[in-house]
Parts: sequence; C-alpha cells; structure tokens
Amino acid sequence: MEHQGKQLFRQWGLRTPESRVAATPDEAEDAARALGGTVAVKAQVRTGGRGKAGGVRVVSGPQQAREAAEAILSLSIKGHAVRRVLVEAGVQIASQSYFSIMLDRSTKTHLMIGSAQGGVDIEAVAASTPEAITRVGVDPLIGLQTFQVNKMLAGLGIPADSRKAGGHLVRTLYRLYLEADATLVEVNPLVVTTDGDVVALDSKVTLDDSALFRHPEMADYGVEEGDDSQESRAAEQGLHTFVKLDGNIGIVGNGAGLVMSTLDLVDQVGGKAANFLDVGGGADAKILSNALQLILADGRARSVLVNIFGGITRCDLVAEGVVDALGAVVVDIPIVVRLAGTNAEAGRRILDRAGHPMLVSAQTMLEAAEKAVEATR
Repeated sequence: MEHQGKQLFRQWGLRTPESRVAATPDEAEDAARALGGTVAVKAQVRTGGRGKAGGVRVVSGPQQAREAAEAILSLSIKGHAVRRVLVEAGVQIASQSYFSIMLDRSTKTHLMIGSAQGGVDIEAVAASTPEAITRVGVDPLIGLQTFQVNKMLAGLGIPADSRKAGGHLVRTLYRLYLEADATLVEVNPLVVTTDGDVVALDSKVTLDDSALFRHPEMADYGVEEGDDSQESRAAEQGLHTFVKLDGNIGIVGNGAGLVMSTLDLVDQVGGKAANFLDVGGGADAKILSNALQLILADGRARSVLVNIFGGITRCDLVAEGVVDALGAVVVDIPIVVRLAGTNAEAGRRILDRAGHPMLVSAQTMLEAAEKAVEATR
C-alpha cells in the first residue's frame, strides 16, 4: 500500500508529506482537521489507475475530506475494494516527474527509469514520446555511480538548485531498493516544491516474497485487515502464484510456463483469461479443490480451463481434486479438463465416473482452449 511504501521511505531517511490513514469518513475528517489546509484523500489499494477511477481527490477542509472519503471508500478499483484512505497534507508543486527502480532480468541490471512527464501513465509516455524516457542500467557488482545519478536527474528535469536534494533522493531510493530486497520502487509523481525541495508524493513498492525471511518486520505488509480479495484468499490457501485478470475464463495449470502457454492459446482462439493460477508441480487434490473453489466463488468466470501435465503431479490426484470441488460448491459453468502425463488415463476415468454435466474432457491444449472459449458464448 502507498502508506506502507512511504513508511519505508521515512525509515530510510526520506521526507514525505505529513499524512494519516483513515478507515472511516469520521477519521478522514479528523485527519484533515489535524493536518490543516488543503489535503489529498487517496484510496489505498494495490493497483494503479486510482486517479482515473476517482480514488484521489484534493479538498480544502475537514468536511470536504469527509465527503471525499465517503465516496472513495465505496469504490472498487480494478477489483480492489477500498477499505482505507490516506489523508495527506497538500504540497506546493513547481514540477513533477516519474522515477522508478526495478530489476531488469533481460540485461541483468538494476534499471532506473525517469521522465520529466510525471503524474501520468508512464506507459502512454513511452508509447507516444519514447525520447522523454531516460533509462539507466546499474551493474549490481559496480553499484550506482555519480554520473548515473546526474544523468537521471537531467532526465527528470530537476533544476540546478534542487540537484542536491534530487541526488539524495535517487541514492536513498536505490539503497532502499537493495537493502529491502525490493523488485520495484516507483514514485509517480516525484515533485519539486516551490521552495526547491524534492519530495516523493506517491509510492509503489514491491517486495520480494522470497526474501521476507530477512525482513520479519515487513512480513505483514502484504496483509490488510478485512482484505478478502482473491489474491489474499489464494495466499491463505497456499495458492501463492495467483494474478487476477480481466477476462471470463478461469485458468488453472501446474507450472508457470504451462499456464503462460495456456493464456496465450486462449487468447489465440478468441478468449480472455480471468486469472493466472499456477498450482505448482506437486499439487494434490486439496490444492486443486481450493483452486477451483476460488475461481468459481468470484462469479466472473463463464468457464474454467484446467490444464495439467503430470510430471511430479499425478493426474489421478488432480481429477480427485476436481471432483472434490464439484461436491463443495454449486457449479453452473463448464469446467474443461485436459490431463496429460503421469496417470492421465486413470484421471480421465475418475472424471468420467463422476458424471457431472458441467465436466468437459479434452485431449489436447488446443481442443481444451477452444472448448473453454466456446463455453463462454
């Protein structure tokens, strides 16, 4: 969440606008009164596009903050219900820019990206005016160099009298990125104030889950009280590789490569995936049952495609998981199952014996994708 990212910024010595988290309109009103003057009321969700969805509002007093919070707390932004807002003191902005640091696996570097066009979709800037984007790759063995900081500051359009503050911020965010084991640190907008200071007006931080054993104090950053999103429920059930998408075909597979290929094939035959769900190489009946129940409970899927290649995973156990799920929830959409590999024939026999009207068997990936897409129509 933004407020958690800014907490990290402050722990590493960066200044952020004074702010308070509020869960109710009353709390937002109290926060605005304590902060005084103009405040921004911002939805706290783990997704972008908040401003376009009406999740960020600048208001001039406590009563307006209350009204803004009431409206924002009723929103769902890209499937994420808003349960908290950040009430933040206003800042006098002279200019704004975009800055991020991320892991670039293709070049094996830590990649800094900057643009003087901040506060907007950076993807749109990259597509329309790629020359407005500055990229600086930092070799992890050499580290961040002064000339690289200067190149980035120039790309950000930081004025000369703010270069010292800007350099401090860039170096500090790079240090945070390394020391916190982050895979992304993004600030949009990064602003220069009218008094020449450089301030992170927003924060987006992604931490590497695999490194959390080194940071026990950050273990609860991914948990939000009252969060019942699919992602949270998936994590609770041991389905850690789950990504919500905007289509209507639920996807379940074992292995990230197989799931990616399945998504591509569904797209190729004219469908759109509702999710990316990798149940792992050793998925048993319980995991498969949890996976199907998670997708079916969401209500958006019009069909489900289960694509399993049995290596470590036994296809008969997968079939048992599918049958378990059919007995645990009301299933009124087709579930297309493609099994290949270890005990695939035994798995198909289990599915056939179940005799469920919504079970559809397929021999190949292409056939499975076509049947799943056809079922949505």
